[in-house]
Amino acid sequence: MRVVIAPDKFKGSLTAPDVVAHLTAGLCAVSLPAGQTLEVDGIPVADGGEGTLEAAVATGFTRRSAVVSGPTGEPLTADFAVRGGEAVIEMATASGLAVLPGGVKDALRSSSRGTGELITAALDAGCTRIILGVGGSAGTDGGAGILQGLGVRLLDADGNDLEGGGAALLRLAGIDSSALDPRLREARFVLASDVDNPLLGPDGAAAVFGPQKGASAGDVKLLDAALAHFVEVLGQHFGPRAAAAAKAPGAGAAGGVGFAALAVLAADRRPGIDVVLEFTGLADRLAGADLVITGEGSLDEQSLLGKTPLGVARAAAAAGVPAIAVCGRTTLHDDQLRAAGFQRTYALTALEADTDKSMAGAGPLLEQVGAEIAGQLARGPLPEPVETR
Repeated sequence: MRVVIAPDKFKGSLTAPDVVAHLTAGLCAVSLPAGQTLEVDGIPVADGGEGTLEAAVATGFTRRSAVVSGPTGEPLTADFAVRGGEAVIEMATASGLAVLPGGVKDALRSSSRGTGELITAALDAGCTRIILGVGGSAGTDGGAGILQGLGVRLLDADGNDLEGGGAALLRLAGIDSSALDPRLREARFVLASDVDNPLLGPDGAAAVFGPQKGASAGDVKLLDAALAHFVEVLGQHFGPRAAAAAKAPGAGAAGGVGFAALAVLAADRRPGIDVVLEFTGLADRLAGADLVITGEGSLDEQSLLGKTPLGVARAAAAAGVPAIAVCGRTTLHDDQLRAAGFQRTYALTALEADTDKSMAGAGPLLEQVGAEIAGQLARGPLPEPVETR
């Protein structure tokens, strides 16, 4: 009997590799009937945001590190992953909220420069295909920092280099791209993001995501104006394609990093879960499996919009493999869960109703769930997989 475990992280509790380990321990703790054996294939996955790097490493990429500029300019060591000529960069490791000094948000001055420096490190490693997993960014600079990290000079009226952060873009007077890394011409970029927002306006990066980064109402207006000015100057320098990119779906991702990726790096934007499932080789690894187990911390309405569990369930259905979901909690009804492709769903809150205790004890609770699933497998085959919508 072969079981594939392909979960996302349980945010605030366990990483995806931790979830795999605890479910595996639970599955293997149950004795199967004579003549039956259990093979478990653990595949930590993610949706392009936090956890994407871990998924890459678990799949055979080699972890590398580089010293880069943190969100507010302080040096930090950030990891990325390499396999052959392909690199996976998780933006949050260099430019995310989680790496802000002391956790203090700085909406106006936080920069994405460190992510650009990670791209340079990937180019130094010989990579020509670079996956940018975006999400959890600390700033709203339209990807200006990424360009600076790749050699572009953003200049004020006196010819001085602008400091980092979105607010500084209001003083942008000129661009010098003569030192832009020439290796970018041979590189291909994939923007792994599920965000559809444009760069500017009421649905843009500053208005929708700025408050999450500590921006006040006044800050949001300032940042949106600064980004609009950035689009104008960038378009004058790089041409109309750059200006048009501001309106493209996904331009507002990660504080506008999507804009720079589309406008200057000519990135191909794809749903994060599709990108991760591709480089993990999930479809091939599902061949011959009897069951796939997926899940995440909170299985809710957002999950139905293309998060990890739904992507795995769709892949399982395509392979004719039954899928089970495991989560910390769920707000979905049984009919929604079935329509999403899950034969059965296990929520840890059913074992421990106290949310704090459930999160703190997620590991042992997952082992209980794993043992229950193994017992079910020992009793007989699961129902045929259902079609996903």
